[in-house]
Parts: sequence; C-alpha cells; structure tokens
Amino acid sequence: MVSRPLIPNQNARRIFLGRHGLINAPSGPGKGADLDAVIGNLGFVQLDSVNTVARAHDMILWSRRQQYRPAALTRLHDRDRRLFEHWTHDASTIPIESFPYWRRRFYHNKERLKARWEDWQGTEFHARIDEVLAHIGAEGACKSGDLAEGTGKSSGGWWDWHPSKAALEYLWHTGEISVVRRESFQKVYDLTERVIPEPQRQQSVTPEEIIDWACRTALEKLGFATSGEVAAFYALITPAEARDWCAAELRVGRLVEVDVEGVDGKLRRSFALPGLPDEAAPEPSSRVRILSPFDPALRDRNRAERLFGFTYRIEIFVPAPKRVYGYYVFPVMEGDRMIGRIDAKADRAANILDVTAFWPEKGVPMGKGRVARLNAEIERLATFAGLSGVRTAQGWLRG
Repeated sequence: MVSRPLIPNQNARRIFLGRHGLINAPSGPGKGADLDAVIGNLGFVQLDSVNTVARAHDMILWSRRQQYRPAALTRLHDRDRRLFEHWTHDASTIPIESFPYWRRRFYHNKERLKARWEDWQGTEFHARIDEVLAHIGAEGACKSGDLAEGTGKSSGGWWDWHPSKAALEYLWHTGEISVVRRESFQKVYDLTERVIPEPQRQQSVTPEEIIDWACRTALEKLGFATSGEVAAFYALITPAEARDWCAAELRVGRLVEVDVEGVDGKLRRSFALPGLPDEAAPEPSSRVRILSPFDPALRDRNRAERLFGFTYRIEIFVPAPKRVYGYYVFPVMEGDRMIGRIDAKADRAANILDVTAFWPEKGVPMGKGRVARLNAEIERLATFAGLSGVRTAQGWLRG
C-alpha cells in the first residue's frame, strides 16, 4: 500500500489562507490592477446586501487590502469592465476572463429555469421575455422598477416578482443581458453585447474545456480539495464531472493524492496539484482581522470546521430569543487561527461603531497584547465604515 503525503494541520491552514490572501499583512493600494489581482486570485467575491457595518464584498476586499474603498470595485466593474456579475454558489462579482466559461450555466438555465419558475410565476412571464429584451434593446439599460409592472410596491423577495421582473431575471440568468452597474445596490441591466467586452463574448470554449478550467482553477485557489469541494467551488459543474476529472488527471500524473490533517487529527484524502506536498507553508502575519461572514476562507463551513475547529452559522433568520450570538456576527482571525467572533453594528445617526460583544474561541486567552490588537482592528473597521469612533458595551469582552 502506497502512503499518501501528509499535510499537517498547521501547514494546511497556512497554505489555504495563503491562497486566499489572508496570510500576509493587508497592505497594498486596493484599487486598479492590484484589486483586480486580488479578485483574480480569489476567483470571485460574493455579493451581499446586508450592511450592518459594510457590505460583505467590501469587507472581503478590505480584509486583504485595508486601503481598499468601495469606489474602487465600482470602477473595476462599471468603467474598466474587468469584472462581471453572475451566479456561483451565490451572486458574485467575477473576473471578466471567466465569462466564456459561464456559457455552460446560461445554456442549462434556459430550459431548467423556465420549468422551475412556472411553479411560482405560472407561465405569464414567458410572454414577457421577448418584450423585455426588445425594451432594453430600444430604450437602453433598465432596472426592474423601470418596467411597467414594476411601479407598484412589493416585498422585493423572489416570491413577489411581477412577470416582467421574472423575465428580466431569466434573461440575466441565461446570459442575454448583463449587469451594467448597480444603483443603491439594485441591479441595472443592459444587453450583454453592450456590457461584456468583445474578446470575452467571442471566445469559444468546449464543454471539456469548461470542466477542465473549473476543476483546475478551483484546485489552484483551494490548494487541496476533494472532488466534491472542487465541484462546489464555482458550482459550474456536477460532482460526477469533477470526480471523473480528478480520476483522469490522477492517472496521468497531473494530480496527486494527499492526506490533509484536520484540527482534530483526523485525515481527509484530498487532491492537489503536483508540488503542493513539498510547498513551504508561509508564515502568517500576527494581524488580527475582522472578516465578513461570507469570506471565501469560511464559505465552506464544513471545511472551516475541519481546518480551524471554527463553527460558524449566520443567525439572521434565527428568531432573536434563539440566537446564540447575534443577528450578524463577524468572525475574527489572528495569524492562522480563528480566535472568536464579534457583534458590531454601525450607528449612522451617532456616527459611531457599536460593539456589543466579543466571544473568544475556547482555549484563546485574551491577554493584554491580544486585546490591544483586537481593539486596533476594531478602530480600523470603524474608519473603513466612515465612522468617527467606537462605542463598546459594558462587559463586551466576554473572555
């Protein structure tokens, strides 16, 4: 029996965090080509509207480049066309070079979504598809509220879409239209030919090339992964396709198998690109970082538990009396460890960051040095959010 190379837990954490831009100090301009490279290295950045302190995508980028400001992301997408918006496992902003590989998703969505959406929209939105497309072609970019049926009030949830809104979303999901910009975080759409640069629109890729690209780039960005984790990274391919790709690449020596040690000592067989077992794990910065709940390093909750022993769940939809921590609690990392979580919220009227509580992880002592580093990061977060200071609740430091 041939033994697999072992990647000890500390090395695994550091390799993984290195791939995700969370090992080195968060220095750099955080705009233009530098920001473009950060997003390219991550593969995509999840978009989310919750804004208790700052929106998720802005916090993700700030955690890696603390000079970053949201206008830089807007310029990359709206003016420079270095990014496009679409769906991975959730709504995301994605490097423009990836656009050709999303044609697979567009193709599969054409019939799948038509049938699926009939369950809650009926067939009425079918008749609006050509009308909405013609409207955008003639009138230019529009939001759902610009359409005739969009003038009434609604909850804004998918269950409350009017037929033209459903048609608009269908056209986006199938690639006929693209997001040209956002206004107050609401998507503004235009014809894809007027949004996506010609080189990416014209680039042709085969189904086999899409599978190879999705698997190979996922492994590059994860460092090591099971075939299921490879498939889930972009959510562009099926688990079976990822499994077959990994098996084929392993046979010809373009992949290796490794045992990745979890924080509990258990080993998990994973795939990696050749050379990873001999890769020197980078030394982490001692910086404390407050992360978005949607940070790419924590998106796969099960992986985060295995590598870091960190259990995290968003409690937005949990009734307040049943919440363990709070409505929207931020994970906190120091070096290569998850050290706790913090409940913070911007009080815009008072121009202050309210910190309700910090809960350290079990076994994380809160000595003076660590508390000072945490306070420094809280101050930086307040500055990033455009607030003048910090207000901590009595007894906020729970450890």
